Amino acid sequence: MSANPPADEPHGEIGTAWSMPRGGPRRPTPPRSRFGGGVVFAGVLMLCGGVLAVLQGIAAIAEDDVYARVGAYVYELSLTGWGWIHLVLGIVTAATGAALLKKADWARFPGVFLAALSLVAQFLFLPYEPLWSVTVMAIDVFVIWSLASAWEGAGQAT
Repeated sequence: MSANPPADEPHGEIGTAWSMPRGGPRRPTPPRSRFGGGVVFAGVLMLCGGVLAVLQGIAAIAEDDVYARVGAYVYELSLTGWGWIHLVLGIVTAATGAALLKKADWARFPGVFLAALSLVAQFLFLPYEPLWSVTVMAIDVFVIWSLASAWEGAGQAT
């Protein structure tokens, strides 16, 4: 037997060489959560967007001079009707966004559904406030993308 053991064989005191992996102790990997940054981002956007939709609805119900009067329009609905749609949709969207921030797993599918519904409602509301509607539609797309991409990691350990 030689005085120097080969380099690939463990050596040293019993209890140290065989119990510790090469390179030192390994840090434990943090558990993966289904509620990562994308879900939090969507929750914040939904909460803010819902509050803004409530304000948009109130302005339309009050029939203030905030919105332009539209002549003949295929999807014509009274401004008060649009106000109630935005008010109700805003309340439900804000509540779902708050539930997402509280990590309620049930709120992810309703979040996608409500963002899609908001996207359609804003598209139909385009003649009244085009720039605002396009902005909210873009936010809705971000919410849908954030919540839908969060499902990719849902099958992994929490």
